[in-house]
Amino acid sequence: MDAANDQRLIVVGCGIAGLSAANRAVELGMDVTVLEKSPKEKRGGHTWHSESFRVASTEADLEQYGYKFNIDDYSPDDFYADIMSQTNGRADDELARTIVDEIGPTVEWLTERGVEWDMEPLNSGYTVARTFFDGEQLVSALVEAAEDKGATFEYRTEARELLFKDGKVAGLRARTDDGDVEYEADAIVVAAGGYESSEEKRTRYYGSDYDAMKVRGSRYNTGEGIEMVLDAGGRATGQWGGAHMALIDSEAPDYEGGANRVDGYQYGLLINNDGERFFDEGEDARAHTYAKLGRLIFEEPGHEAYILIDDSLTEHMRATGPGDWVTGDTVESVLEELGCESPTEGAETVEEFNAATDPGEFDPDSLDGNRTEGLDLEKTNWALPLEEPPYHGYRVTGGITFGFGGAATDERARALDTIGRPIPGLYVAGNTTGGLFFDNYPGGTGLANGAVFGRIAAEESAEYVEEGQ
Repeated sequence: MDAANDQRLIVVGCGIAGLSAANRAVELGMDVTVLEKSPKEKRGGHTWHSESFRVASTEADLEQYGYKFNIDDYSPDDFYADIMSQTNGRADDELARTIVDEIGPTVEWLTERGVEWDMEPLNSGYTVARTFFDGEQLVSALVEAAEDKGATFEYRTEARELLFKDGKVAGLRARTDDGDVEYEADAIVVAAGGYESSEEKRTRYYGSDYDAMKVRGSRYNTGEGIEMVLDAGGRATGQWGGAHMALIDSEAPDYEGGANRVDGYQYGLLINNDGERFFDEGEDARAHTYAKLGRLIFEEPGHEAYILIDDSLTEHMRATGPGDWVTGDTVESVLEELGCESPTEGAETVEEFNAATDPGEFDPDSLDGNRTEGLDLEKTNWALPLEEPPYHGYRVTGGITFGFGGAATDERARALDTIGRPIPGLYVAGNTTGGLFFDNYPGGTGLANGAVFGRIAAEESAEYVEEGQ
């Protein structure tokens, strides 16, 4: 090996989990080095491309910083119930409870570190508590805050192997532009993201066509951080075949397309290349369906689907591109221009849907109970007939955000071995962990998970190192 560096704490990864760990650790007086696999201009992992936290309405007081929540009646218990409901009761209870209890104070703490927020919902249909941010601003602010207190950031540095002495973490070996480097440390926080950007791992866990799925975030989240923890005796946990796969614009780039939002689909119809509906668009609010809908769309013929609305719904739609809406005088012409392989059948599906509707008052901000009657696949809310031309359509596909498998931890972010014992000096946070999300994902919870457990990992690391002196 070419060099050796001595640091009290090493943080692997520069997304929200790693940045939260680094900032909290330097506050506690630790010497911190952050190792980031990407080049500096691509730092931040998926966080750079993200935009929202889920928070509880009563948890954070940000008015002293000039922010006021536009959120009502969403308690920590409500947040917890949403996690458990959306994961079909499979989420680790202690991890879920820790997030909902700690996210308010954590958001306030992040604000003190210079993170800026947009408290207004981006569009109608957000029936859960969200606060929005600019990923580039958040990453830059937290890097600057950590550097101001003495943290060091090293880029194009890929952590590959954990080193131990007498059964305790002693450092790690990393690959750099100058060759292998060995870093000594008293504690390590692995916050290196997940495995979703690896074509090989997407194929392994999701199926043969998933090498072609678009990645919404960083191309550098290819799973080596997880492998490093498991190779050191950590336990694999979570739903390895599950993932946050969102509905996104079909023209999004293969990597780093960001949030790539297409909002309001729940008010219209989703048609596949056979001209058929395949999903109850009104099942729930967007924040509770978009993260599973991407996979459903990707499993449809051609890996695509088409959102259809009539002119009355345009004010409730939002798409951030790079694709464009297609407009026409008939449903069939819109589907044909979008590239649907069965536009005539699609138009017939819309006619059948219209005949099955009998809506009362439309309420875009709640589950309004407007449903169809008599269809094989009913729409259970917002079932409005599409009958006011011109008609509008948008072509969508599925994009992966992060996988649900990872390394096992406890509620104090300690890495656990295959027996369930904490591995001394090793902490894991963010999407490197597993055990929290299954089947689906409550929108905005991933960033909350990383921020909360990154901060906790630093606090536990400081206590561990102090006790060992």
